[in-house]
Amino acid sequence: MLDDLTPMIAKFFSHIKDDLPASIVVFFVALPLCLGIAMASGAPLFSGIIAGVIGGVVVGALSGSPLGVSGPAAGLTVVVLDAMVSLGSWEMFLLALVLAGVFQLAMGYLRLGIIGYYFPTSVIKGMLAGIGLVIIIKQIPQAVGFVPDVSFSLAQRDGASTFLAFEHVLSSITPAAVITTLVGLLILVIWEVYLTPRYKAFRFIQGPMVAVLVGMVLNKVLPLFTPYEFTSDQLVQIPVFDGVSDFFSNFSQPAFSSEGFLNTQLYVVAFIIAVVASLETLLCVEATDKLDPQKRTTPTNRELKAQGVGNIISGMVGGLPITQVIVRSSANISFGGKTKLSAIMHGVFILICVLSIPHVLNLIPLSSLAAILFVVGYKLAKPSLFKRMFANGADQFVPFAATVTGILLTDLLNGIAIGMAVGIFYILRNNYKNPYAFEKLENIEAGTYTIVLSEEVSFLNKGRILTYLNAIPDKAKVCIDARRSRYIDFDVREIISNFKSGAAERQIQVEILGDKL
Repeated sequence: MLDDLTPMIAKFFSHIKDDLPASIVVFFVALPLCLGIAMASGAPLFSGIIAGVIGGVVVGALSGSPLGVSGPAAGLTVVVLDAMVSLGSWEMFLLALVLAGVFQLAMGYLRLGIIGYYFPTSVIKGMLAGIGLVIIIKQIPQAVGFVPDVSFSLAQRDGASTFLAFEHVLSSITPAAVITTLVGLLILVIWEVYLTPRYKAFRFIQGPMVAVLVGMVLNKVLPLFTPYEFTSDQLVQIPVFDGVSDFFSNFSQPAFSSEGFLNTQLYVVAFIIAVVASLETLLCVEATDKLDPQKRTTPTNRELKAQGVGNIISGMVGGLPITQVIVRSSANISFGGKTKLSAIMHGVFILICVLSIPHVLNLIPLSSLAAILFVVGYKLAKPSLFKRMFANGADQFVPFAATVTGILLTDLLNGIAIGMAVGIFYILRNNYKNPYAFEKLENIEAGTYTIVLSEEVSFLNKGRILTYLNAIPDKAKVCIDARRSRYIDFDVREIISNFKSGAAERQIQVEILGDKL
């Protein structure tokens, strides 16, 4: 039996010389984000660490993605915040997370890995941009040192004025926090804009980790040379463990009770978490596969199953929701990761760090994490994104803007619903004008595959088109005929453009007819 396992083990570690350095970089990226996302979610900071470990070790082992890295995601911070308010406790939220994992597992077995294809790109980008803006808004109190929990958003649910809340935060400014935030932002900008693109050595240690280390130094140095210092509630507060048994005693459990299961809101929250987490994962899978130098394809249904198991376990022990995350995945690819071993090892490194040096982590100012989250939020809601969406025309920009506005003024689910409603209006309007669909023709013997795009091609056709394109074998000839088309949705144009870009790698000859592509 050992002889049978030896080749499997050897294959698993065959690229360790590439995966080990990549896993260290991903660890440096993930650790401050695990803490920062937990803070942005209004959850215990330890829950972000738990999710990071499970996302790396459990989901990494079960996933079919060779380069994807999972953990707590910025895209779910708004969901967690709203869910804890609606359910009334952290333990009830954990119960909803367990159910969400069950839903994801069921989605995987029902082969629903294609659901991401049926959300318009405009709404998806609007969702991410809206989340980015909410993250920025929510971090202003921590950035200036105002620690008490406040509902600081454009839509104050308690009826209070946003501007009064803003005034309250500004009146509580702590110089130490402001200095650390500004220094952290300066480091992150210099690191990303100037140092990393020009000097390869600076890519090994990531900007977020440097910002955190400098914040820890400022925590100790500022009181020596200035009258400014941090209070204990302005710093990370992770339990310091007295052995492994004490470590496990700090985990939280879901509120399993008959009253909990009778709460209809529980199932609504679980469904929202499952859909948003699955959608974010599937979008990340698509992006990661495009970045993969070997152009491998991740099985999306297996990915949903892996994410479901991860969220069930995370909910059972007190962790945040888990998704595949593009920031960590792209770092893994950029630094030479080759197999899933790098994702697994980064989770092991997080676990070792929390077990061995929690007292060091407790020196991190919350304002350093706020600086990192400002950059995360900015990347999700760059001004260039708004410009691009505007340039793509009203049928793309209006649903995008409606989604962003809806999220800021209501919540994530309502914002997505508003964006979908506006997007569907444009689809129905275009379909009313030109009620035609998509058809395909094949000449298998000649090795030629022909796609004839009809007069009207909406985003509803993109799942079918993408499935067909993915099934085309290497070294084939493909003709995409758009001569009859009067309108081709942006999502479909993007799919065809991506297929054409990757065709050379697969030795596929692509011919495009018509001026709409």
